[in-house]
Amino acid sequence: MDFTGRTVIITGAGKGIGRACARVMAARGAKVVAITRTQADLDSLATEIGCTTVQADLSSAAATRAAMAEAGPADMLINSAGINVLESSLEMSEAGYDAVLGINLRAALITCQEFARRRIEAGGGGAIVNITSIAGHRGFAEHLCYAASKAGLEGASRVMAKEFGPHGIRVNCVAPTITLTELAAEAWSDPAKSQPMMVRHPMERFAEADEVAETIAMLLSDDAKMTTGAVLPVDGGFLAV
Repeated sequence: MDFTGRTVIITGAGKGIGRACARVMAARGAKVVAITRTQADLDSLATEIGCTTVQADLSSAAATRAAMAEAGPADMLINSAGINVLESSLEMSEAGYDAVLGINLRAALITCQEFARRRIEAGGGGAIVNITSIAGHRGFAEHLCYAASKAGLEGASRVMAKEFGPHGIRVNCVAPTITLTELAAEAWSDPAKSQPMMVRHPMERFAEADEVAETIAMLLSDDAKMTTGAVLPVDGGFLAV
């Protein structure tokens, strides 16, 4: 997979899966435009891979559109920005709804919209991968808004695949299992919670961020040029059992 001469915008590129995607795509020749909230993360990533950086708080719709305008035209988009608020369905607050759905769902839809508009103006073509989760397929306690946002993004991605397809723009999702990132550590640090989940994976482990990033690169590449509207689990077989 060689992405030389192509530009990829990556949201949430400062940490976790987004940062792994930035490394993988840069290693394969892509010009990376990294969008994230924390300037220190952008600075360290720029030092590491030589990317272009855009600092933005994607909880704001206006800031999201401004970040995409600053990022400029690109050939590919990876939506990795995401948060979780660990509250039960009975305890979830308005602030939790706004925070999780605002970043995980609304911001991703806006970035896809802005990306596609520019691609169509340029004559079409391009590829989007939205990162969702197995939490959109199975019910996990204290993941109310997270699950809603990820399931919603998968549904929206299928709509966009249908609408953008005539313009040659592909839209796919990857649905990782628990991936060993900072966000997952907060949610799954208790062995009493993580071990029963671990044994439900036929491969008997959780995913590494680089493994998810490699799958995303495959979906962005010409090797997947007839694949759109798909949700690809990266879950060690979790959803198969």
